[in-house]
Amino acid sequence: MASRNILVVDDEVGIRELLSDILRDEGHQVRLAENAQLAREERLKQRPDLVLLDIWMPDCDGISLLKEWANAGLLTMPVIMMSGHGTIDTAIEATRLGAFDFLEKPIALQKLLKTVGAAIKHTEHLAHTEINLSSFGKSAVIQELKQRLEQLARHKNTLFLIGKKGGSVALCAKFLRPPNTPWVSLTEYDKLVSAPMEILEQAREGVVFVDEVTRLGKTEQKGLGLLIAKSEKYGVRVICGSEFGLPHLIEKAMLEQSLLQTLAGAAVKVPCLDEHKEDIPDLANAMATLMVEASKIDYKAFDVAALNALRNADWPGDLDELESVVQNLLMTSLGDSITQEDVQRVLKDFQGQVAESAEQHMPLNLDQPLREARDEFERFYFQYHMRLVKNNMSRLSDISGLERTHLYRKLKQLGIRIKG
Repeated sequence: MASRNILVVDDEVGIRELLSDILRDEGHQVRLAENAQLAREERLKQRPDLVLLDIWMPDCDGISLLKEWANAGLLTMPVIMMSGHGTIDTAIEATRLGAFDFLEKPIALQKLLKTVGAAIKHTEHLAHTEINLSSFGKSAVIQELKQRLEQLARHKNTLFLIGKKGGSVALCAKFLRPPNTPWVSLTEYDKLVSAPMEILEQAREGVVFVDEVTRLGKTEQKGLGLLIAKSEKYGVRVICGSEFGLPHLIEKAMLEQSLLQTLAGAAVKVPCLDEHKEDIPDLANAMATLMVEASKIDYKAFDVAALNALRNADWPGDLDELESVVQNLLMTSLGDSITQEDVQRVLKDFQGQVAESAEQHMPLNLDQPLREARDEFERFYFQYHMRLVKNNMSRLSDISGLERTHLYRKLKQLGIRIKG
């Protein structure tokens, strides 16, 4: 059996040493924790391949710790519960919460080795930690959002999620995906016109997700309307997202009337990060854990002042910006832990980038001949909208009111390169 990293959590020193000796003799690496707090710290430093967790501990019982890990999205390794006076009810509760198995003390050697072996095989089928809505926060705002989404999850109606760019719209959409079903995030919009039934077949019984529906051209929007109309036959739920609210979409006529009517009937506002700042410390810790596991970055804990600084900051870039800041802190902080000074340093850099970006949108120079000023405006206009629609020429044609051939000629005349 290949060597594995095993965390043993038990408040009895004799039990810890005995299990450690046995498992090390089997060739495993063993880490020890005498209480729940140390177990939490060890879990955040590195995801173990297996945890042996005692139920009865002085600071926090094992069932509560198991539940805590499950709610935070950290139960990505098998956990074997141990108890000297276990009951069937306790074993059932532990299994319901996600424990792999339950061992009664005194633990027989062969039973221990057999259970550990089975748990390690099971490890290969477990997902790694990921940020998801279940671990998104405990605030009243997020709890209400979860309740609303759970209510919507009972049906497969088309859904329209409205939320800030860089925010949690995609997390909400994934929350509504039934377990073990397809997830199709649509990026090739032309397939809505050329092969809508192929998309539905690929996503059968699952979810088709369009992250920013306003990027679609008129013909693609009609294709989406057809896909929605046929989705029930395939058991598919269509979820569309946008950073633009319904009043803006109506005022600017950004969507086909029939599509807008369909989406308006099932629109849900997704709160931005600034609306539930009390969740930021838990989110930052969860993001750091994910990065450590996925990228092999060295783990560094946030001190209390650092977490408070993150919570009190403004987040114009929402969840994506917080994730970038957390990654920067892990990579660039010099101490053993991340401090308030580290957070202030990185936030200052990010605010500088925002200011620099704003400078790129300064008013045009009007002290020049009309022709040059017009060209400069048109260049700014097309580059702005190309960024917005991610170089989708069909959508740019609709926005500008120019026929495709004329549009390409105009971009070439202005010296604007069309990126793939």
